[in-house]
Amino acid sequence: MHRAGQYPLSVAQYLRLREHIPPMYGLLLINAAVLAFTHRALAPALLVYSVPAILFAACVVRTAIWIRPVKPNELETAVVERRMRKTLGVAAVMAMAFVSWALWLDQYGGPYEHGHVAVFISVTVLGCVFCLGFLPNAAVVVCVSVLGTFLAYSLWNGTEVLIAIAGNIALVAIVILKILRASYSSFVELETSQRDLNCERKQAQALGEENARLAQTDALTGMPNRRYFFTTLESLLARSGQGDVFSVGLIDLDRFKPVNDTHGHANGDRLLQVIGGRMMSQCPADAIVARLGGDEFGLIVMGGPQHAERIANELCKAIREPARIGDVLVSVGCSAGLSVYPDTAVTADLLYDRADFALYHAKNHKRGQCVLFSDKLERLIRTEQAIDAALQGADLARELTLVYQPIVATEDLDPIGVESLARWHSPRLGDIAPEMLIAAGERLGRAREVTLALFDKAMDALVRLPTPLRLSFNLSGNDISNTGTIDALLARLEASGCDPRRMLIEITESSLIEEMDTAGAALERLRETGMRIALDDFGTGYSSLSSLHQLPLDMVKIDRSFAVRLDEAAGRRLITAIRHLARSLSLECVIEGIETENQLVSARLAGFSLAQGYFIARPMPLEDMLERLAQPGASMWAAAG
Repeated sequence: MHRAGQYPLSVAQYLRLREHIPPMYGLLLINAAVLAFTHRALAPALLVYSVPAILFAACVVRTAIWIRPVKPNELETAVVERRMRKTLGVAAVMAMAFVSWALWLDQYGGPYEHGHVAVFISVTVLGCVFCLGFLPNAAVVVCVSVLGTFLAYSLWNGTEVLIAIAGNIALVAIVILKILRASYSSFVELETSQRDLNCERKQAQALGEENARLAQTDALTGMPNRRYFFTTLESLLARSGQGDVFSVGLIDLDRFKPVNDTHGHANGDRLLQVIGGRMMSQCPADAIVARLGGDEFGLIVMGGPQHAERIANELCKAIREPARIGDVLVSVGCSAGLSVYPDTAVTADLLYDRADFALYHAKNHKRGQCVLFSDKLERLIRTEQAIDAALQGADLARELTLVYQPIVATEDLDPIGVESLARWHSPRLGDIAPEMLIAAGERLGRAREVTLALFDKAMDALVRLPTPLRLSFNLSGNDISNTGTIDALLARLEASGCDPRRMLIEITESSLIEEMDTAGAALERLRETGMRIALDDFGTGYSSLSSLHQLPLDMVKIDRSFAVRLDEAAGRRLITAIRHLARSLSLECVIEGIETENQLVSARLAGFSLAQGYFIARPMPLEDMLERLAQPGASMWAAAG
């Protein structure tokens, strides 16, 4: 039994017709058998036995053809239409055969037998017309063939009763054909509407599936998106059993922001598309890679840490390959963090958070590498949690202090300024490293409070430092990118009455690399007051040459890692080249990390006029610094160091 709208109209018509043809032939067989039986003693054996036998055999064959199972290829539209055309022809032949046989029998017998023939013709033709209702043309052909022949026979025979019967049957047949036409039209409308409905349902289903796919696909890169990533992760966790192991990874691009800033966001998007394509092509069948947002990608690997680390490194290698975007060739780096189920965590949130912490550790301490979350990082998390708790309730004005380290001229060790360095002594945890203080302040949203508390102490120190010594104060990337922090610093500087020209603001390039435009605007505001700007840790692997042109700078401070190379000829040549570069840009140059006398001498010979380091003096409290500055001469720096 077919469902409405399941097939094309001609096929549906054929299937419904199949349900009615066998009963039609059954009706023919029974009625013909009865007619032959009533004439057995009146008509010749040819008409009573031979002709009916042939007609019966034809009916049985046709019935067998219609009741056999339908093969799939027989439901093709062309095949069905050809078979229904054949059925139309067979209907005409069978109709003429049966009516001719019946009228031949009518030659024998009395009035009773004549009435039986008329009843046979009328009942049988009406029954066949009903059975052929799903093939209206065949019903009309049968009706016209049989009733037309019967009416002509009645008129020729001249019997008024037969003429009346034939006319009456014809009128009834016309009404029945009209009803069947209306019924067939309703069938066609139903099939058409159901087919349209099924088509719309399929379109809606396809649209729903497409929307579901799009909902889990990143529109820019075509990669699976954040929703797909976490849905897959949750599904894995739901069906994971004892002994199952899989890894979760996060990959974040390095130096992507400068690509956007330098080449435009459109080219940045194209780069993401190229990188996404590479990652998808490099991703093996037992792993899933997704774009989580921005320049961060997620990774799920069905395997342990070694397998996951190998795949992550292969993806990172593909990411680092230079990519041609328009007319330019650009390249970015990347770092990765991994966590493992069930060793690291057993929930989606914890697996993600710990992979994220491993990524954070990689970007800050092992940039460009893949870091696996470990017990060591677990302890670090707990340390950070303790630091966060301590900072939340900290009395910043009391617990935060500054120590000072001199910056001296290499020729005579005369101090030209001092750098202020933050220190935090927590009553609960003791001394906390400055970088952990800054990181905790940013995590907790207290970065501005920390910076302003330290700046107030720096202003107090500047008042007490001998003129014209300068005071260096460090600002983080968070400070520079926060307009409110810059406003507060300028307000405090004005309220202090200090000469802005004695202030030197130090910034590290690594903290500004993602917000170079914002940083440049903020530094210009500070510089307009008379403050000077220094780029700290110069040469640590970022796009330093670009920064020298983009940022409003007065000084560069060479990273301490270069000082140890002053004892090497190649190192001295490199550092001399850096000094020449700074001089060509009219920038003062300080070399940091001087820890031996030989390094100091080498720095002087390399042309550096300013230096800073433990050999000269270690950071000290303000009172000690003022005491040192009060002593005559400058040799006390090296002696104290």
